[in-house]
Amino acid sequence: NKNLKVAHCDNTACTSATTSTLDSVGDVGDQTSITIGADGLGLISYYDDTNTALKVAHCDNTNCTSATKTTLDSAGNVGEYTSITIGADGLGLISYRDVTNKNLKVAHCDNTACTSATTSTIDSDGDVGKYTSITIGADGLGLISYYDNTNNRIRVAHCSSASCTSATKTSLTGTAGGTPTSTSITIGADGLGLISMHRADIQSLVLAHCSNINCTSYTRSIQTGFSGGDAGGAYSSITIGADGLGLIIHHND
Repeated sequence: NKNLKVAHCDNTACTSATTSTLDSVGDVGDQTSITIGADGLGLISYYDDTNTALKVAHCDNTNCTSATKTTLDSAGNVGEYTSITIGADGLGLISYRDVTNKNLKVAHCDNTACTSATTSTIDSDGDVGKYTSITIGADGLGLISYYDNTNNRIRVAHCSSASCTSATKTSLTGTAGGTPTSTSITIGADGLGLISMHRADIQSLVLAHCSNINCTSYTRSIQTGFSGGDAGGAYSSITIGADGLGLIIHHND
């Protein structure tokens, strides 16, 4: 139905869930990302394909059976590859791609429900901003991974402030080849960024472990040993387990 839906698990193992349609106005719900706000309620960023805009939905209750929807950016074709987190200031921070200008943008929510936001262009150097992923570093500032299509590599942007109106960008050389299909970033138990990504040329999952909070240097590793023609790494997502170690899901064709 081209809608945005939410599933609220009925138990810890999520063997069943209650599903709700949150937005059904037009073709909506592409490239979603979800986090829990300072108020304990879900906050969802997503792409409105009909209006080529960035939208956010703030859940009205814990089960998220309904939500307040807001268009945050509609200046051109914007809002693809959304990723959302909660900053140290308790407000939502969203990374996304400006398709019209081929830029990486960030929206910093003005309030907990994110009914308005301040938007900033973080990277306009070439064709950038695909496959964004955002997290909050040990310094309380945003850290964003994304694809630099012009130079065919992954880049990282370290926000200069909580509102992320500017950032320091670093290219991760040797982390792309062919066309990657995803990046995902989290913060490890050591307080440093850990990024998973896909290298299409060697069909592998690649990891980059930041050497400092800004991620201006890093250690790269290529994960091998997968079976199949497309040996893995596509559409990865990474988090940190209770043991402090990375846990990664990815596609192995």
